[in-house]
Amino acid sequence: MKRLSVIFCTYNREKYIYNAMKSIADQNFSKESYEIVLINNNSTDSTEALCEKFQVDYPEINFRYFIETNQGLSYARNRGVKESDGDILVFVDDDATVFDNYLTSIQHFFDVHPDVSACGGPIVPVYEVEKPKWLSHYTEQLIGGALYEGDKTKPFKNGKYPGGGNSAFRKEVFEKYGLFNVELGRKGTGLIGAEEKDLYDRLTKAKEVFYYLPQMGIYHYIPEKKLTESHFKELTYSIGKSERIRTRGISKKAYRDRLISESIKWAASFLLFALYTLKLSPTKGWKLLQFRWYVTKGLLGE
Repeated sequence: MKRLSVIFCTYNREKYIYNAMKSIADQNFSKESYEIVLINNNSTDSTEALCEKFQVDYPEINFRYFIETNQGLSYARNRGVKESDGDILVFVDDDATVFDNYLTSIQHFFDVHPDVSACGGPIVPVYEVEKPKWLSHYTEQLIGGALYEGDKTKPFKNGKYPGGGNSAFRKEVFEKYGLFNVELGRKGTGLIGAEEKDLYDRLTKAKEVFYYLPQMGIYHYIPEKKLTESHFKELTYSIGKSERIRTRGISKKAYRDRLISESIKWAASFLLFALYTLKLSPTKGWKLLQFRWYVTKGLLGE
């Protein structure tokens, strides 16, 4: 039986962090079979007090609390890897709650798949305000991290990979392939990302396999702020900037290939814009063109 370490990396998420941990603690799963590792990445809100409350409310949970002073999600995740005692490291977003039987499904999966290095599952956005009309299947993946690959366990294919806020790895993955790239990932309120893609690219090149596990799901809470025009612009620009940093860090060729890929994505975006317009949903199509525009600007460094 593998022991699990559930890692929460948090920065100023006092609204969500207690319930995120509670959703793990309330699982019908042996308390001796897992630990919760909380990495506080310099929060200035009531996160520390909420963690103290959690320890009092759930004394039976092996709860371990650390402060990571280097600002950035990748720094926090790497600290979580180093501090964890488990064989399986489970990363859960600090603004999410997990499905029932979440831990059971992960443990069972790794027990019966000894050659698999990682897995992840569905991400279900939960909107705190009414969903905007411009939100489409594609922009929902962007804003809410929406992920659904059906109701069967299967390998991720065609360049797809688990969401970083709902993923589990054998600890040996980080010993073999290295930690998260600290040049990538959120830093404070900044929206740079791609640290998960960077890690999964390393695993893919090494021919490691990672699976989609339908029972391993989370509910990801989306506040009104994430649906604003300013957030959309910053997020999409940051996606392009993240890709510029990531691919240039690999090679000049990788960056050129990413630029070629971007031109193909533009063609697909125009096609989707036309289809949404024909379906009398032009705002959804227009948002996809805006998405592409800001990503391209970030990719080019403009």
